[in-house]
Amino acid sequence: MEQNAKTTRRSHPRTPARLTRRRALEVGALGCAGLFGADSIFSFLRRWKQDAEPADVFKGDAPSEAVWDLWRKRGWVREAQHYLKLDRNVQCKICPNNCLLEPGDRSHCRNKVNRGGTLYTLAYGNPCTFHVDPIEKKPLFHFLPGSRSFSLATSGCVFRCLNCQNWEISQKKPEETKDPQGGEFRLRPPVPPALTLGQIRRLSLFPEDLVAVAQDLDCPSISYTYSEPTAYYEYAYDSCRLARAGGLRNVLVSCGSIEERPLRDLGQYVDAMHVDLKGFSDDIYRKLNSGRLDPILRTLTTLKSLGVWVEVINLVVPTYTDDLDMIRRMCGWLVAHLGVDQPLHFSRFHPQHKLTHLAPTPVDFLVRARDTARREGLRYVYIGNVSGLADAQTTFCPNCSRPLIQRDIFAVAALDVVDGKCRFCNTPIAGVWA
Repeated sequence: MEQNAKTTRRSHPRTPARLTRRRALEVGALGCAGLFGADSIFSFLRRWKQDAEPADVFKGDAPSEAVWDLWRKRGWVREAQHYLKLDRNVQCKICPNNCLLEPGDRSHCRNKVNRGGTLYTLAYGNPCTFHVDPIEKKPLFHFLPGSRSFSLATSGCVFRCLNCQNWEISQKKPEETKDPQGGEFRLRPPVPPALTLGQIRRLSLFPEDLVAVAQDLDCPSISYTYSEPTAYYEYAYDSCRLARAGGLRNVLVSCGSIEERPLRDLGQYVDAMHVDLKGFSDDIYRKLNSGRLDPILRTLTTLKSLGVWVEVINLVVPTYTDDLDMIRRMCGWLVAHLGVDQPLHFSRFHPQHKLTHLAPTPVDFLVRARDTARREGLRYVYIGNVSGLADAQTTFCPNCSRPLIQRDIFAVAALDVVDGKCRFCNTPIAGVWA
């Protein structure tokens, strides 16, 4: 799929300039101490053997000097957060890919490069798409229902999902979605009624601008979505921090594949998170998404400990995740670790990207999946990407069983949750309502 760069698996280096793991630990101890503090070195060493091999990276694919200079002039370059300096090599520690980059290499997510022994992100202040969306589109059904969320994304993703619906941006480099040529165009209030494609390609939207634009458009929240916010972590982190200070809520729409420390740092500014739990099999995760299951489960339990509102989405992909026994085990895990009030959305697959040969998920299977989830004890279970199915997106009171929130696609048709409680029997309804 990649047209301009080749992804290769890094072989085990044999010369001093190309570090082995053991040598990387030796030369990287001071960098690790400087970044995390001495008390964390031993924790890092203990976990090293448990980490998977670093992900495939784009070798020698850093931008040319000319592109780099243009990117810096635009302000679209920042030093990355959460990484190790290993002599002239660097290792990104944002996500479980743990990309190990020599000078001139580009990360698995396409957004980061090693330049002179320093890790930089190229995805900062340069979103390639943005919209004002209903919060139900995220989808979040128990978080400020009926509100609007200013939604944006940059290029890049930490996964390689065969079924990705936004692959035109998630599987692209920043340089393939933005153009620093011509005059600078910085989006600020008042927001123009329309923008040309050329304006969007050279547009800057820095964190302070993003907050001002969302406020100008009367959006109570900002959503970091469409591609993967973990891939533009530094931009999302700075924006979330300023948005919180400006009285706005922050929403992440994510695959959940992120390391715990950066998650905790970011999570202090996050109000809600949609997490794609793409299956309940590590083997399926590797084949379908190029990821692993355990980091996603760890993300879910960490978010619960941080008090972040979470809704889980499970896309049911025929021949991959249409397994009722797997779904039963997944729902049992959700009940045991997140509780019966954890919302779960089953989403219908439609042929996309590299799985165009598959048929859409049968609706009757989605109904059976919902029934399975309810039998396992989950109180709020929904079906998405299906039109005309009665009560597929209705929230019912777990006590009196009356419909409390009725939805028509992404619009709220009826709302009977008052001060976080059922209007009819006064039972508390899990969510963020104020």
